[in-house]
Amino acid sequence: MSFRIQPAPVARLNRCQLFGPGSRPAIFEKMAGSAADVINLDLEDSVAPDDKPEARKNIIQAIGDIDWGDKTLSVRINGLDTPYWYRDVVDLMEQASERIDLIMIPKVGNAGDLYAVDALVTAVERAMGRTKPLGFEVIIESAAGISHVEEIAAATPRLQAMSLGAADFAASMGMATTGIGGTQENYYMHREGAKYWSDPWHWAQAAIVAACRTHGVLPVDGPFGDFSDDEGFRAQALRSATLGMVGKWAIHPKQVALANEVFTPTEAAVTEAREILAAMEEAQKTGAGATVYKGRLVDIASIKQAEVIVRQAEMIGL
Repeated sequence: MSFRIQPAPVARLNRCQLFGPGSRPAIFEKMAGSAADVINLDLEDSVAPDDKPEARKNIIQAIGDIDWGDKTLSVRINGLDTPYWYRDVVDLMEQASERIDLIMIPKVGNAGDLYAVDALVTAVERAMGRTKPLGFEVIIESAAGISHVEEIAAATPRLQAMSLGAADFAASMGMATTGIGGTQENYYMHREGAKYWSDPWHWAQAAIVAACRTHGVLPVDGPFGDFSDDEGFRAQALRSATLGMVGKWAIHPKQVALANEVFTPTEAAVTEAREILAAMEEAQKTGAGATVYKGRLVDIASIKQAEVIVRQAEMIGL
């Protein structure tokens, strides 16, 4: 292992991120009362161009007026290739209360994109005397973004989380699909008369996880477009969790419970993790670096794996 210690990401729950357009303030209270860990109020794709100024005002007011409890509160700004993003940042920083935790920056293509936003945010924070530093989260949605994913993950200490935006990513890559996440009908292998569908997003997710874990950022899976397909959502969420992602977006309220279910460790998993830690503690008392648990070898690496599950359970309050 490198002598450079892999930094730990911010210690907070991120099992589900619930999105809602800033142009629909009537749903904000319901979002605040949901079981999502993170609320994303949107100024980008879900808001029509003519509605963006009003949506921005709605969000600024709601940040201070609504009781968001202990949820992480994030606002997705518009892309840096639009004329809207600078006003999103300036108005949020100058007019919204310090209850806002994060801004989500879409379609990030390189570290320079984050440098630009960071410079603006830092200037406004200093000018306004804001005492709570604003965090960032980003979406990888392009060929450039995935090509520069590690430099993006290392771009600023403000960065807390990174998501894969499947739809725009697919368009940028020229992928022959209109689906948002999930398996794709024509992406399969064929053997002995049977089709086997693999995951077209796997490699991009793995690249995001590796970059995030290297630089202490939370890797998050993005949207699953077919909110009528619970099993498809669950399957993709399980794949993401297995790869090391900590949560998933919900673009419909019904997806919140599904995401929380997948990214909450089961009672059996927590019990096993604690038993492994106890078994290794006993082994280390005798100077052993490994032991046998339920017929299989466990060692120092097993401690690290078990600690991930136990930490997640403790944050949830299990």
